[in-house]
Amino acid sequence: MSSKRASLMTSSLVYQGLALLGALTLSHLLLRQVFNLLRGIRVYILSRWWRKDLKQYGGWAVVTGASDGIGKCYAEELARRGFDVVLISRTQEKLEKVAKEIERQTGRKTRIIQVDFTGGLEIYTKIEEGLRDLDIGILVNNVAVIPTGNNAVPFLNAPHLEQAICDMVNCNMLSVAQMTRIVLPKMLARKKGLIVNLSSAAGFRPFRYFTVYSATKAFVDYFSRALHAEYKTRGITVQCVMPMIVSTNMTDNIRSTLFVKRAEDFAREALNTAGLTNRAMGCLMHAIQSHVLFTLPEVVINSRLFELLDEEYQKKVGERPKPKSQ
Repeated sequence: MSSKRASLMTSSLVYQGLALLGALTLSHLLLRQVFNLLRGIRVYILSRWWRKDLKQYGGWAVVTGASDGIGKCYAEELARRGFDVVLISRTQEKLEKVAKEIERQTGRKTRIIQVDFTGGLEIYTKIEEGLRDLDIGILVNNVAVIPTGNNAVPFLNAPHLEQAICDMVNCNMLSVAQMTRIVLPKMLARKKGLIVNLSSAAGFRPFRYFTVYSATKAFVDYFSRALHAEYKTRGITVQCVMPMIVSTNMTDNIRSTLFVKRAEDFAREALNTAGLTNRAMGCLMHAIQSHVLFTLPEVVINSRLFELLDEEYQKKVGERPKPKSQ
């Protein structure tokens, strides 16, 4: 009888322990969700009015891929916030046009450096010389390329694959590390600086048919997080921005909607989050989309359903592959 009672007591204790463990786990999950919600409100909503004063970082901002799309809009927004801006991209004519427009609208100084980031190490000597005498407070590593445009294709079906791999590695990955190498030492000497690296939602999880692009954007995310961990105690803030779809040349200027942001709106909202979080989707609607999308298992994201959705998208933007960069 006593053995049976002891067994019942043991079972009761186990049950109570499991119940307590379940309650603690549930409480932890609820508190985590509440914390994330409050943090999201602070980062994506309140930052419109309550944001960090970026001028504390220095007088000049450097933006790569600054002649089009998100990079151009980051440069314009930084100038509106009081920065002189260095514009770096591959097309001289476009750079000159953007620089003149920024100077006319904001009265800020500009400097342009024309390089093609699909090149190798040889292009960075010119950039170092162009930045040597400047008090750089902010670096925006934005430049990127998708050689197939938005025509999603399997890895081996990409046109000019051998060259496309080199272009994406050099432009999407090498540029981020090399530009950081050039700018970071002076930031460390002044014990302040902000580095914003543009990744992509495609770097958050693997995306079929964007294999190399997705992998290069994952590099940007991991590089940013590690760099932030290394230098945050020395006055350096490193932020990785991971947008969903933004209407730019890279996305065939797809029509903006509630969820597809215009580049100028995205850049403004994303810049509001700088200094508040080291990893952001850039804007409220993209944060909501990513939360919903990335709660799905990876097998679902890369399922036939998403392939059909992509095929529908291809009908809208055209089927002929063409290089896209920003």
